Amino acid sequence: MSDKEELTRKLYFFLERLQPLLPPSEEDIDWSKPAFRWQQKSYFGVEKGTLEPIAEVAFVEPDSIKNVERQKKILLTNTEQFVKGLPANNVLLTGARGTGKSSLIRSCLTKYYRDGLRLIEVDKSDLKALGEITALVRKRPEKFIIFCDDLSFEPGEGAYKALKAILDGSISASSENMIIYATSNRRHLMPEKMQDNLESSMDSDGLLHPAETIEEQMSLSERFGIWLSFYPFSQEEYLRIAEGWTTLLGGAIDENWRIEALQFALQRGSRSGRIAYQFARDWTGRQGLKND
Repeated sequence: MSDKEELTRKLYFFLERLQPLLPPSEEDIDWSKPAFRWQQKSYFGVEKGTLEPIAEVAFVEPDSIKNVERQKKILLTNTEQFVKGLPANNVLLTGARGTGKSSLIRSCLTKYYRDGLRLIEVDKSDLKALGEITALVRKRPEKFIIFCDDLSFEPGEGAYKALKAILDGSISASSENMIIYATSNRRHLMPEKMQDNLESSMDSDGLLHPAETIEEQMSLSERFGIWLSFYPFSQEEYLRIAEGWTTLLGGAIDENWRIEALQFALQRGSRSGRIAYQFARDWTGRQGLKND
């Protein structure tokens, strides 16, 4: 092997080892994937965000989500408007834990993925990069849901201002092929204190004027065009969800099923859809062991 060929071989080997250390370009993104996660990584000491495809997407069929028919209809209709290029709203889903908020958003992806819908999961700490994400997807033909799960803020957080700018439609932020769906246990996304109410005032006409802190708490959530509220399930609603999951997982329902389902919820201190799913897995798994 000549010196030139040896040098070429070493150079090729060096570039091959260097490639994983470099940030991927837009051309490296496989846009055919249904869902992505925004990841901040350090490249030679420089922080840069990238869209990484989610290897195994947890698809959820809309019909499998029970007891939230009104919320489901509103969210799917809004998503269909968005996918078809019609005006649509950013959506905030708030309320009791385990009632299907995140599952509903994933069901939108299940239903409209083949129509060009994509989902980008963004952690609260990475919301400051919304401008970068917008620039990355602005010229793409697909439609993108920015999914922020379990969203809440403390006063003064930088991510709060970034999200507020996007929702407000700042000069360079908004994009027609991007929409934001967020879930939260707090309706106003920020902690509410008794002291805030004490700072409210009343004018000479008897009109109540909220304190500045309350106005600030409400200012972000009001920028979502649609609010969907979720409430704790009753006993019968919980059992109906547990029955659906048990059947879907291949489990049989016998005379002990109802008693054990209620005991399982009592032990966990909740009758949410998540608990119903966990019980169905436990019940079906134990049945499988017995049959085996």
